[in-house]
Amino acid sequence: MATGLVTVGPILLARRRAHYLPTLRGRLGGWEDDGPPRRGGVWLHAVSVGEVGVAATLAQELPADQLSVVTTVTPTGQAEARRKLASRASIAYLPFDLRAPVERFFDRFRPRALVLVEGDYWPLVLREASRRAVPVAVVNGRVGDRGFRRMRRIRRFLGPLFDAVTRFGVQTEDDASRLAELGVDRDRIVVTGNLKYETPEPPPAPELEAALRHAADGRPLVVAGSTMAGEDEQVVEAFRPLAGRALLLLAPRHPERCDAVAELVAASGMRLVRRSALSEALDAHPDVVLLDTVGELAALYRMAAAAFIGGTLVPTGGHNPLEAARWGVPVAVGPSMENFREMAADFDRRAAWMRIRKAADLGAAWRAWLDDPGAARELGERGRALVDTNRGALARTIEMLRPILEAAEG
Repeated sequence: MATGLVTVGPILLARRRAHYLPTLRGRLGGWEDDGPPRRGGVWLHAVSVGEVGVAATLAQELPADQLSVVTTVTPTGQAEARRKLASRASIAYLPFDLRAPVERFFDRFRPRALVLVEGDYWPLVLREASRRAVPVAVVNGRVGDRGFRRMRRIRRFLGPLFDAVTRFGVQTEDDASRLAELGVDRDRIVVTGNLKYETPEPPPAPELEAALRHAADGRPLVVAGSTMAGEDEQVVEAFRPLAGRALLLLAPRHPERCDAVAELVAASGMRLVRRSALSEALDAHPDVVLLDTVGELAALYRMAAAAFIGGTLVPTGGHNPLEAARWGVPVAVGPSMENFREMAADFDRRAAWMRIRKAADLGAAWRAWLDDPGAARELGERGRALVDTNRGALARTIEMLRPILEAAEG
C-alpha cells in the first residue's frame, strides 16, 4: 500500500490538485488548527459523510472527555465532522499510509484506542497501532460485494491486517460470515446491527424551511437526495413533466458537481435557484432548488411529499434511505443498493419503498404519489415502522466496545 502510494501520489496530485493540495499538510500528519490537538482517549476514523453520521451517533454515548480525535478521508466528510463533532474532539485528515505521516500522527494525538467506522483498513496505520499497543475495533462493519470479491483473491495476505483488530462489530450475519471466510476468528466478530438506524433526528432548520415553503408557494416538495453523476439527467427528465405542480429539491452527493448540475437544469428550460442564493431570490418561483450546501439534506426530508435516493440508478452501491424513511416519506430507489444489502432486503420484504429502473419509472412514481397522497402516506408509514423496529444497535455496539473504552480511560 505504501509503495503504491509513493508511485501514484504525483499522479493523484496532478489529477485532483483541488482535492488534495489544500489538505496536503493534514494528510502528511501535520496539524492545521490554531489550538493544540487533543491527546489520549479514542480516535474515531470515519471515511466520509455517511460514516461521520455513524461516528456522531456513537460519540453521543461516550463520556464527554473520552473522544480525542476524529479523522476523515474526504473534504465533505471533514466539513461534516467539524459541524457535528468539533466541540467534542480534534478534527483531522487520516494521514497518508506512509511511515513518516503515520508516526507523526500517532505522536501528535497519542490515541489510547482506535475505532474504525464500517472498516477502512490501512496497513501502516494498523501496524503502528499494534506496535504502540493501541487496541483497534471496527463498528458498524460491513463487507460489500465488490470488497469481498477483491479481498477473497488476496486472503492469504490479510492476516497481518485483520490481526491488528481486537473486535469486529458488524451489521449482519452475512458480514460476519464473510469476515470469517476471510480468516478472522469468529470469536472476534459480534453482530451488533446497523448504527444508521440509531442516527438521532436532525434538528429543524426553521429559516431554510420557511424559505423553501415560500419558494414552493403551496406546491408539494419532491426531493432527489445524494444524486451521483449520470443520475441528474434522469431526475430532470422524470421531474420536468411535474414542473409547476411541485418543487424539486435536487441535492448532488458531491457539491463540486453543482455547477454542472445547474447547467443541466437550465438546459431543460426549468427555472433554478441555488440554496445558497435562496434568501436573495424569494420571488423567483423556481421549479428546482439546487442544494449546494453540506449537512442540510437530512433535516429537509421532513418537508418532502416524495423522495428519490441517489446512487441507485447508477452502479455505485446506493445511499442511506433511512434519512427520508424516518419521516414517513414515500421513497423510490433504483436497483443499485449493494452497500445496504440487508437493509434493502428488509425494505423489499415490507414493501416499504418503490423500486424503479429508469427515469420514466421515477416520474410515474412521483406522479402517482402526488395524485394519491393517502397511498403515499401508507407507503411512507411502512418505511417509518421499519426504522422504528430496527433500533438497538447502539447499545450492542457500546457493550462490544466496553473493554476497549476502558483501556482508553487508562
